Amino acid sequence: MSALGTATLALRMGPGCTVPKGCIGVVADQGGHTRRVAESTRIVLADSENAFCFHPGPYGADLLPFAAAPELGLHLSFAVDAPDPRVAQQRFDLYLASEAGDTLGLGDFSAAIEAALQQELALGHLALPPCTTLDEWNAFRGGFNQLLYTRFGISVDDCVPVDLGERVDYAALLLARALETPEVPAPPPQPVAAAAPFDATAADAKALRRLFLELPCVMHGLRMAVLPPGQALFQQHMALLQRLDKVSLSINTMPDLALAAPGEMLPADRQLARTRHSLRAVVALDDAWALLARLGLAADADLAPLFDDADRIIANLEHECAARRVAVPVPESEPA
Repeated sequence: MSALGTATLALRMGPGCTVPKGCIGVVADQGGHTRRVAESTRIVLADSENAFCFHPGPYGADLLPFAAAPELGLHLSFAVDAPDPRVAQQRFDLYLASEAGDTLGLGDFSAAIEAALQQELALGHLALPPCTTLDEWNAFRGGFNQLLYTRFGISVDDCVPVDLGERVDYAALLLARALETPEVPAPPPQPVAAAAPFDATAADAKALRRLFLELPCVMHGLRMAVLPPGQALFQQHMALLQRLDKVSLSINTMPDLALAAPGEMLPADRQLARTRHSLRAVVALDDAWALLARLGLAADADLAPLFDDADRIIANLEHECAARRVAVPVPESEPA
């Protein structure tokens, strides 16, 4: 418990435990519904419920926006967002229910933030050009703040550029580049520790749980988008929601990973393929959360291209969920 608020954001709690002082308890059932418990309150759980406690912070983390420029960083100061009375469920509570394990460490959480930032920069949805002007920086900060609020339920206190050059081993980077040149003989191979075995069953179960719990919230966010007057966007909006309804139904009725049919086991390679489709569907889910963040800041004139992007994301969800359901091999393709 002593690490809460420093190296650890949240911990899983058992029944009968008391929420530590300065922390907040979250109780989640199997359906993803959550409720908060005040500090110094004893946790009482039903059979199907889990409990967490988290410290709201503040926290600090150094992020790497561009993997190709490891000396350029951002120092982020953030805190778990205060309860919003306008929503039935706080976003960070949903994050705990769907993604957190027994412990949510600051390092893992910062890595998730960094991955979301790099993805949005790579896709051009956020811009951080060289010699960034004040207007460009303010635009970046607005988009980044909204992304973190929508995706993780955290509020940014401060975000400033930092020089991470002292932490970068340039000699190692130059050596790695030199070893890629054919003229330079490579050193003798060094023994490499065996990677941990991939648990397809656990990965598939976690991915499906995220889809089951988070997709209805994504649908709600898309449904609440404010549209300008006009029939074209309204019809496109309704069509997107109808397609998401069908994807959600597919998730709710997804077959067991190991079964091809009742009483018929699926070969191991097909189970692994099913897991890959589940993981790709989660990538599309993360894209959908980022899209909701952009919708929250978009002007009326920007909605049409955002809805086109929503069409792409939903198409990826449809493809991966349909491929996850079948027992026969499906030609695999990269997401659009």
